Amino acid sequence: MRKIIRDFFNGLVFGATHIIPGISGGTVAVVLGFYFELIKVINHFFKNLRKNLMFAIPLFTGFITGLIIFSSIILSLLTNYSFPTMLFFIGLIAGIVPHVYSRASECGQNQKVSNILLIILPFIVLLVVSLLKAENKEIFSVMEIYEKINVPYMIFIFAAGVLSAAAMVIPGFSGSFVLLLMGIYNIAVYSISSIRYLAADLSNFALMLDICRVLVPLGLGIIAGVIFMAKLIEKLLNKHQRQVYSVILGLLLGSILALFIEPMTYRSGISTIVIIAGIITFVLGTLVSYIMGKKTFSQ
Repeated sequence: MRKIIRDFFNGLVFGATHIIPGISGGTVAVVLGFYFELIKVINHFFKNLRKNLMFAIPLFTGFITGLIIFSSIILSLLTNYSFPTMLFFIGLIAGIVPHVYSRASECGQNQKVSNILLIILPFIVLLVVSLLKAENKEIFSVMEIYEKINVPYMIFIFAAGVLSAAAMVIPGFSGSFVLLLMGIYNIAVYSISSIRYLAADLSNFALMLDICRVLVPLGLGIIAGVIFMAKLIEKLLNKHQRQVYSVILGLLLGSILALFIEPMTYRSGISTIVIIAGIITFVLGTLVSYIMGKKTFSQ
């Protein structure tokens, strides 16, 4: 029972953080300690169906719940208290870095140069992508996007789902960040938030159709992307575990810097009190992450 509650809570946090551009779902999964179990379950779902369902059902239920319930809450926090909120997430990432570093540094003397390169390159890539995002502006309003949705656009949404899912699985990359770059972040979040209104009035078929035209192709794309990337990552972990941890370390370090330069971090303004609050939330996030990571990486 305790594991079911823990998996549901993990899913809740996993779903909630997927709303935030710049926060990596893969990183959150690493921080919460279920990343490698998730990869294994996705790739071998039918080999031990009962056990995998006991993990997948509460996790997925928590994920959907977090996505729907916390979409408005997190967006409100980012609007009114963006700096301490983002500093908390940065702290969560920082706290897991020592554990990933210890895994990445477990290599022979002749592998140290290649491992350093595997840390530096993803760090640079993530930083460049973050800078590119700052140049990207969404031209269309939500209603304008709804009006132009047709079959080709739904195929585009499906492709965005595939790419965002790949980013979700890779620690350091944010799936919502990819959606933002591709120009459909607003319509996706709006559609998710609208599910609450649809639940209150199931006879609103126009709203149901609008939501389905966005979330069905997006959801199918995410499923396809997650399955593909999970298989790839598992193969890499089996054959090149130390190298994979080096890449993950580079992505984590890149995430910390990317979130510091993210304009959303400073949206609600900066003052002495806000900075102090940010330091407190950063320390809190770091401690939570480090303690949880210590247990996870000692297994």
